[in-house]
Amino acid sequence: MKDVIFDDFQNSVNECLLRHRSILDILTKYQESQAKVNRAVAKAITNCGCIKLSAEKQHLPEEYDSEDTSIRKLSECLKSHMEGNLCENCREVIEREMGNNIFYLTSLCNVLDLNLYDILIKEYDKINTLGKFNLR
Repeated sequence: MKDVIFDDFQNSVNECLLRHRSILDILTKYQESQAKVNRAVAKAITNCGCIKLSAEKQHLPEEYDSEDTSIRKLSECLKSHMEGNLCENCREVIEREMGNNIFYLTSLCNVLDLNLYDILIKEYDKINTLGKFNLR
């Protein structure tokens, strides 16, 4: 059922994309949409203040060099550097910008004759197979 939703979305994006059919247009619009996502997150920090950035060097456990250090222990000590929660307005703006980003990602898939659902499944399988050993 979920593949039907993805396929329907991908077909809808293909039908909606009128002005920016060139791969060059799609690539630059995709990059621009990513910049807008980044900008919306930055504005949530700097303009709204609903989330706070508190970045510092990531500190690894002293025994990290030993063979006993587990991936779970390592992931518990690494931080996102973010505090707080998005307010409704910032959440709405970021979701809209992420939606635009997904639109252009899907457009890129269309022009390259790639299936978005297949890409998602391959990535999902890789994550499940490698788990935390994926190390991203």
